[in-house]
Amino acid sequence: MAKNIQAIRGMHDILPDQSRLWQFLEDRVRGVLDGYGYREIRTPVLEQTDLFKRSIGEVTDIVEKEMYSFPDRNGDSLTLRPECTAGCVRAGIEHGLFHNQTQRVWYRGAMFRHERPQKGRYRQFHQIGAEAFGLDGPDIDLEMIFITSRFWRELGLDGLELQLNTLGTSQERAIYRQELAAYLSQHESTLDDESRRRLQTNPLRILDSKNPEMKDLIEGAPALLDNLGGESRAHFEALCGGLDTAGVSYVVNPRLVRGLDYYARTVFEWVTNRLGAQGTVCAGGRYDGLVEQLGGRPTPAVGFAMGVERLISLLEERQSELQLASPHAYIVLMGDEAQAKGPVLAERLRDELPSLRLISHCGGGSFKSQFKKADKSGAHYALVLGDNELAKGVVSVKFLRTADEQQEYDQRALIGFLRSKL
Repeated sequence: MAKNIQAIRGMHDILPDQSRLWQFLEDRVRGVLDGYGYREIRTPVLEQTDLFKRSIGEVTDIVEKEMYSFPDRNGDSLTLRPECTAGCVRAGIEHGLFHNQTQRVWYRGAMFRHERPQKGRYRQFHQIGAEAFGLDGPDIDLEMIFITSRFWRELGLDGLELQLNTLGTSQERAIYRQELAAYLSQHESTLDDESRRRLQTNPLRILDSKNPEMKDLIEGAPALLDNLGGESRAHFEALCGGLDTAGVSYVVNPRLVRGLDYYARTVFEWVTNRLGAQGTVCAGGRYDGLVEQLGGRPTPAVGFAMGVERLISLLEERQSELQLASPHAYIVLMGDEAQAKGPVLAERLRDELPSLRLISHCGGGSFKSQFKKADKSGAHYALVLGDNELAKGVVSVKFLRTADEQQEYDQRALIGFLRSKL
């Protein structure tokens, strides 16, 4: 017998019972983004490999180790997107979205990285993110953080900590990089193999090392904050001042560098201690040079991305408290005439009540078996149509989630009853 085909390692199905929680998250997030004037952009899952080499950086782990890249039939190298910012920038340049105008966009979708699968880290994972182009002040950085903070309130998530840092300009970072490399070179024997490799390519990434044996060394490294120019310092202080005024708590983490080469100035992460090693649920910052780097005109930009799977894990802890979308009603049918008239009744109810979530039973079966299915569906009401109801010209309503007594309604009264419950 042939072996059953299973999902690829690190790539998971989202089953119907799980998808309601995803829809809850997506609906709440979309509502917040709409409220701030962000419009959705949808970019291809496949992009040219050079897009990510030029944006993320050729000596990053993502490009060197993690991308799903392959030649297509024309010999071009294509890559399943490992993140979406580069695609948004490419689309903006290609379609002229950045010429003398600002843009606020958001996206959602699957990303792909060939990593070692573990909880909160998958080979196909999903992100929701937002990007703003053409605005260079700290006010738009502040708006990004306000948006994410509002997400947590809308989703009912608490205990998330905002960590904040600035990477300065590319010129300031280049000077700091030399100072940091000189410090680390003095302690090269203490570095692990990965950090020794990064010392030659991207020493800032050593600050992001999770190796506990290097903690003291990293703590003693010079701080980028001490190397900022006046303009970068003023930008960061204005951002922090805005958060203070709004009452948004944060921690300045001078070791926060982010894993992508295109970041500059503001960087931030929202972290939790409830997900083990994969504690970052949202991260972002400024990338003012990326549009020009990819061939466009100089355009300031800032954005963030959230890991949907990690947020779902947090929501699962309180799933019983959430008002997830379940059917309002389930039509139970008994007898040939009811089986014939039930679907017609269901269509009339849907015509009159477009927001009604209604399941009409199919496949026959006893009253008992149908009621079991109605209860399992999560519906609030069973609409019963049998011989007695047909003779009276009514529909019986059985309350599945409360102790209320069963009621009978003619079709017009039934519509009124359901409308009052929507």
